[in-house]
Amino acid sequence: MKSKILSALLCVSMVAVMLTGCGSNNDSQGAAPAPETENSSEEAAPAEEEQQVTASEASEDGGYELALVTDLGTIDDKSFNQGAWEGMEKYAKENNISYKYYQPQEGTTDAYIETIGLAIEGGAKLVVCPGFLFEEPVYIVQDQYPDTSFILLDGEPHDADYNYKTNNNVMPILFQEDQAGYLAGYACVKDGYTKLGFMGGMAVPAVIRYGYGFVQGADAAAEEMGVDVEIMYNYTGAFAATPEAQAMAASWYQNGTEVVFGCGGAVGNSVMAAAEEAGAKVVGVDVDQSPESDTVITSAMKELSNSVYEGVKEFYEGSFPGGSTSVFTAANDGVGLPMETSKFETFAQADYDALFAKLSGGEITIQNGTEDSTTADLTLAKTKVNFVE
Repeated sequence: MKSKILSALLCVSMVAVMLTGCGSNNDSQGAAPAPETENSSEEAAPAEEEQQVTASEASEDGGYELALVTDLGTIDDKSFNQGAWEGMEKYAKENNISYKYYQPQEGTTDAYIETIGLAIEGGAKLVVCPGFLFEEPVYIVQDQYPDTSFILLDGEPHDADYNYKTNNNVMPILFQEDQAGYLAGYACVKDGYTKLGFMGGMAVPAVIRYGYGFVQGADAAAEEMGVDVEIMYNYTGAFAATPEAQAMAASWYQNGTEVVFGCGGAVGNSVMAAAEEAGAKVVGVDVDQSPESDTVITSAMKELSNSVYEGVKEFYEGSFPGGSTSVFTAANDGVGLPMETSKFETFAQADYDALFAKLSGGEITIQNGTEDSTTADLTLAKTKVNFVE
């Protein structure tokens, strides 16, 4: 039985003009002090330097070859900073390379550029920049520091007018979020959930891709099972945790929604709070968010640490893929679900492995909603999904 689609709910993709991740917490106004890691060998930098650092032992010349400049937050944020740090740290430890992270005091282009400069003055040959807020800073520093290489996680360098340019010393990394969303949507329906919700943050391409994949994964599972699925679908317009987002999620749960994909940084915290009160379920985003709340049954993940590890590895092997964007997909283990911590009752590891193999092998095509941002909508030929207002 075919059912109705309210495609207007999804046409907001026309406002999206840039590639970005949905793991950044943009409601933060400044960085918290950086925690120490187990191998830290120096105290936090003086306050007048407006930075905090965590480091390995310095190299013989007193410098640090690898550097991470954090986005808003710290390296234990269970999101982009932590994933990037873990990937960089893993390679550094395996190969006895000195490394450090630097934390700006505010999330501005000028602060990021200044902190990147401090990292380079401190000996950095490669600087990892996690998150879309670094797109403009990296656009600038790629020219200022042509002898330094940069990994830009979840973004591509552009100026304030969205003129894109990627020099040979920059490796932009993007992810195929629609595949991660597809895996989550499919798994939820296969596990018996038929009333779903998608609450995105800003309607930027990465968030749209997550949502489109989630819907199409749910649709595919519904077709296989011969059931109909209802989906509440909304973009909050920001990445902040707000009373309004929590109230909306609460109303969805009250009206029968069983699980909501909280896709927009701290928006997910609002969804989790509502789910905890309602005794309902949540799909996390970007990283394994199961430690955040018992309500999280799985997470649509970007394998952030894997991508950074590979980028650092290629840098030291002399095959750094600068000048073009690297895309991480199921085919190169760039996206996935954390099955070891997922709380599914009937969707098993074997089911996941079979679906993942189809995605990685190119057997499944997903309309991700960003091919034409002025006309994109979600019109499926055989849908079992009904969008509910």
